[in-house]
Amino acid sequence: MSDLQIEIIGLTAAVFTTIAFVPQVLKIWKNRDASGVSVTMYVIMFIGICIWFCYGILIDSIAVITANGVSGILQTVSYTHLTLP
Repeated sequence: MSDLQIEIIGLTAAVFTTIAFVPQVLKIWKNRDASGVSVTMYVIMFIGICIWFCYGILIDSIAVITANGVSGILQTVSYTHLTLP
């Protein structure tokens, strides 16, 4: 399997795992209510995303960098709505 094929598999996985956050973000944004979401989970997840992002940079993987960059942005948007009054 070529490096390009492996990167395509990584990008495909990245798309699916990243868009998994979108419905939650949209629901929070639309309803302006995040009362049922755990802040602790979001903080732990964000830390993990940051570590994955750094790892992606270290291994020079566009799939890991992109997925975790986008996920980090989505997490930040959600977390902002979790913590604002």
